[in-house]
Amino acid sequence: MHWLLSGFRTYRPLYFFFLGGLGILSTSRVVLFVLFAERVTAVQQWPSLLLAGIRADTIMMGYLTLLPLLLMPFFQLPALQRFGKVFLQIWTVLWLLMLVFIEASTPAFIAQYDVRPNRLFVEYLLYPQEVISTLWLGFRGWVIATLVVAVAAAWGLRILVQRPWFHARRSALWPTLAVWPLLLLCCLLAIRSTLAHRPANPSFFALSGDPLVNSLTISSPYSVSYALYNLRHEAAASEVYGALNADQLSAFIPTIDYFQGTEFPSAEYPSVHWQQASAERKHPLNIVVILEESMGYGFVERGLTPNLQQWATKGWWFEQLYATGTRSVRGIEAVVSGFLPTPARSTVKLSLSQRNFFTMASMLAAQGYHTEFIYGGESHFDNMRSFFTGNGVQSIIDENDYDNPNFVSSWGVSDADLFDKAHQRLSQLHATDQAFFTLIFTSSNHEPFELPENALNDGLQHLAQNVDNAVRYADHALGQFLSQAQQSNYWQDTLFLVVADHDNRVYGDALVPVDKFHIPGLILGADLTPNTLTEIASQIDLAPTLLSLAGVSGYLPTLGQDLSSDLPPANRAFLQFNQTFAYLQGDDDNTSAQVTLLRPQQATLTGLYHQPSKQLSALQPADETQHQQALHWALLPSWLYREQRYQVPEALLRFTQNQQQIPVAEVASSK
Repeated sequence: MHWLLSGFRTYRPLYFFFLGGLGILSTSRVVLFVLFAERVTAVQQWPSLLLAGIRADTIMMGYLTLLPLLLMPFFQLPALQRFGKVFLQIWTVLWLLMLVFIEASTPAFIAQYDVRPNRLFVEYLLYPQEVISTLWLGFRGWVIATLVVAVAAAWGLRILVQRPWFHARRSALWPTLAVWPLLLLCCLLAIRSTLAHRPANPSFFALSGDPLVNSLTISSPYSVSYALYNLRHEAAASEVYGALNADQLSAFIPTIDYFQGTEFPSAEYPSVHWQQASAERKHPLNIVVILEESMGYGFVERGLTPNLQQWATKGWWFEQLYATGTRSVRGIEAVVSGFLPTPARSTVKLSLSQRNFFTMASMLAAQGYHTEFIYGGESHFDNMRSFFTGNGVQSIIDENDYDNPNFVSSWGVSDADLFDKAHQRLSQLHATDQAFFTLIFTSSNHEPFELPENALNDGLQHLAQNVDNAVRYADHALGQFLSQAQQSNYWQDTLFLVVADHDNRVYGDALVPVDKFHIPGLILGADLTPNTLTEIASQIDLAPTLLSLAGVSGYLPTLGQDLSSDLPPANRAFLQFNQTFAYLQGDDDNTSAQVTLLRPQQATLTGLYHQPSKQLSALQPADETQHQQALHWALLPSWLYREQRYQVPEALLRFTQNQQQIPVAEVASSK
């Protein structure tokens, strides 16, 4: 028996590492449960979440312990004993310090995103300048606290791993090898966490209807690690909801209400169809898209956007427009490309969509338009420059192209500077009789909400840096630009779309906080007659509608509806919230909507969303019809992206204002 105990003592550093990690993660979870006690205690079975959390932590620590466990027998060899000692010290300090750092930074991340750190935590590390300035100005207290905790942890861990009791007790090789299979089996069981058919994953610990509480059950390192794993498999990310083959997905497209009777000329590009413009024009209009950063509809309801509300009476106003997601790049792909959301990253960032991926810019460039993107920050952020230049945008103006801007924040020049540049460029292009498509992306309404002095021309030299004032300023700058544009020569030849990319902060205790996806949208300019659209609409409907009103006909791969056509509105929208996909289908009186929720490896749920009260009723299992309808919509975009079929083949690009028949073979050969 003594030799067996001797073998177990050899692995003493790993016991310290494993239990130390559990202690760090469990302590952090208790602190977070206290910080968000109101949300946690609203869940009936919340005490069991602590036990589930420990189970999730054993998965994380099992993964981190596996490699040193596999190496431990080799470290007993005389030639490797010194190396093994140093390796275990470094491994323990670095990984436990990493756990401390990520957990210490979690409260600030939750304050911003209402969920534990996920893939955004990793993606934003690619943009250190913007992230550091935002954190320092908006979350300085948390930054300092995190650094203090991390430094203290590093100092403490360095001392602990040098203590004699940390080091492996030397033993003969055969006792070490004798207990090694048992410890390896325990480690693998900790990683799998279940003997069921599938190993545990974050969905396994989703025990409530509140996404924040579900994320608190696992640890932040586990959440980030799982997100990184998914990034490697994101081309097929939507398949977590279920499976449909290519024939089923392709056959679904012609059955969509507003596509019935529409001809789809190419089996290779199954969503490509001819769209005849609803407005007959001798010359199609210029198109300007103004993408407003983080301007949710809640700000409109609170009266913080008087300029936008004034202009709403002069164009097409969308009362129930919904964003597809919660990030700017998700809004870009929906508005500019008309692309449906997926659980993966936006196509703005994915590799297979960096060229030969449909955008309004690529379509209009083929029709002789000058296409341009005007931004106040650095255009490489979120991979925007690469995506746009590869998909039809001919010119990009960013922070480096402004001469003596009046104000520069962490995210670039102010909205006023941005719109001054935009007005200058639109005037120049119109003076040369050059048709143009211009995307203008604002940034002033972004954390940490830095605003220029006297931003509202109200005599106040210094406005408090908060979201309400940032929205007021963004609305003020927008109103000034629209007034200036209305007096310009290009107004009568141009359609403007003003739309938010997403809401400011998407949070709530519902699986999908539907009200936080509600955004304003307005089309105006030229000869457009004022109109109010009361039905539910999606960001993916804007591109086909805008092109149609501008008098642009052509082949499109978009799956949204042209809301200017004679067909009744589809009255539906699509929302992606983390790993949950929501399909909204409005009722006839436009006050409520049936919501179908797809969740990874879990049953599909449905409920009724009441728009006036912004409440989602108790969720119940969805029937098969609801499940299949939502599943087809959820799987379509991933399939079109993965197969690189979301584009118009060259054989069809040359047909613009007049539809013509073309042999299918010629369409297929242009792939």
